[in-house]
Amino acid sequence: MPSIPFPAANTPVRKERSLLPAKVKPALMTVGSLGVLLTLVQVVNSLMSYRLTQDFGIVPRSLHGLIGVLTAPLLHVSWGHLLSNLVPLLIFGFLIMVGSVRQFVAVTVLVWLLSGLGVWLVAGSNSVTVGASGVVFGWLAYLVTRGVFTRHLGQIAVGLVLLVVYGGLFWTGIVTVAWHDIGGVVQVSWQGHLFGALAGVLAAFLVARADRPRRTKDAKPALSQGF
Repeated sequence: MPSIPFPAANTPVRKERSLLPAKVKPALMTVGSLGVLLTLVQVVNSLMSYRLTQDFGIVPRSLHGLIGVLTAPLLHVSWGHLLSNLVPLLIFGFLIMVGSVRQFVAVTVLVWLLSGLGVWLVAGSNSVTVGASGVVFGWLAYLVTRGVFTRHLGQIAVGLVLLVVYGGLFWTGIVTVAWHDIGGVVQVSWQGHLFGALAGVLAAFLVARADRPRRTKDAKPALSQGF
């Protein structure tokens, strides 16, 4: 019987190299799963004549409307509404997820809750607010400002690029919409955009502050033990 050769204990085992960096694949899977989830919810909602929008949206200053703080970002009023949020959501979510899974979860939870609570507190009475735009604005604000707090050149560069490409959203989605809302001619939640953006800046500050001791420790020179 022929013998089967086995590698020696100290023989290095060659690993197959992946085409994508280790952090990219889980990031793609996570944001892709989020996109699929939003699409499936939209399919169900549209088949139900958008009943979910009315039942699980944010209704300001009402106890039953508080559930919308958790569910509203998953719901949209039309396919166009979903698509307008989906593309930037996937881009920004991917950029955050590549950095760290824990930071992605922490930033998302903070932005998700504060943007919804802001709508619940200050939005107009008898309104129902849904949509992921508050999360979009929060993620964008986080990506734009995190480099300022971390003083990381790469993150500053990414923030500047995003500010050039998407910075107009802050003006049109908050200032312009709020101005037109005075006359009651728009049905866009500038409140969600505003509080989402503020939550994103807060998240960037908190993440940088939490990460500072670790970065300081890593940068500290090792002590020489002498000869």
